[in-house]
Amino acid sequence: MQRPIKKAIFPVAGLGTRFLPATKAMPKEMLTVVDRPLIQIAVDEAREAGIEHFIFVTGRNKSVIEDHFDKQYELESTLRKRGKSVELEILEQDLPAAGQTSFTRQQEPLGLGHAIWCARNIVGDEPFAVLLPDMVMHAKPGCLGQMIATYNERGGGNVIAVEKVGLDQVHRYGVVGAKDWRGNGFTIDRMVEKPRAEDAPSNLIISGRYILQPEVFDEIQAQTPGAGGEIQITDAMIRLMARQPFHGLAYEGTTYDCGDKLGFLAANVAYGLERDDLGPEFRTVLQKIISEHGGRVTWKGE
Repeated sequence: MQRPIKKAIFPVAGLGTRFLPATKAMPKEMLTVVDRPLIQIAVDEAREAGIEHFIFVTGRNKSVIEDHFDKQYELESTLRKRGKSVELEILEQDLPAAGQTSFTRQQEPLGLGHAIWCARNIVGDEPFAVLLPDMVMHAKPGCLGQMIATYNERGGGNVIAVEKVGLDQVHRYGVVGAKDWRGNGFTIDRMVEKPRAEDAPSNLIISGRYILQPEVFDEIQAQTPGAGGEIQITDAMIRLMARQPFHGLAYEGTTYDCGDKLGFLAANVAYGLERDDLGPEFRTVLQKIISEHGGRVTWKGE
């Protein structure tokens, strides 16, 4: 029987070393794309897709994430006194309802598979989604919403969002093989972690969004740590493929890897340009900056 997806895991225990010193005292997931933290963008995507329970796998010095999803009485009181109704409404809209959030610790940095496993008792015996907050999926409808549509169309199973890269890049990612295409969805018949270009089954890489069945927890628990002592989710999924179907979705949208400085800057530009309150003026400022640095940017329609 196909069961609905109502819970989502957000692994947020990473150190964010690529963004030091900014992340020395602030979690990388609280870095902002314009004015919304990365973790808030991921939660927005999950909420739009119908997720009702948000599970955060945290680490040391991540308490600010828990604070972000809690009420701030002093701030709200100050905004109310100053007549800041718009700002107050934004805070209220972003706040999950009581009981919708859970927080658990990954006490050691043992990889993504281990982080997901740390949430097993909260997830229980039901399918769930995983969203990596530093992978910003800019899409309408959201990437997870598109995946749930595929999950429903395919009658359940496991679903992974993918995107195309050049073959010279596949060695950096988990790569899937594809068959039985229907629209943007397909059946995954093979999965390889960081293959050489000549060994890759395709140029479709796993891109940071998953729908998984709870049996994956057993596979993670039975797994031997790999390189660097880490337990990777790809290895557990490869074993689970022997007894459950896996589907892929080449989702419609753009991925910004905000764990990378260039991806983070690109996301800020893209999101800033589409804002009604910022876009027109930001475009002028951006064009001026590029011109001053010896270049020129051409927009669509010019």
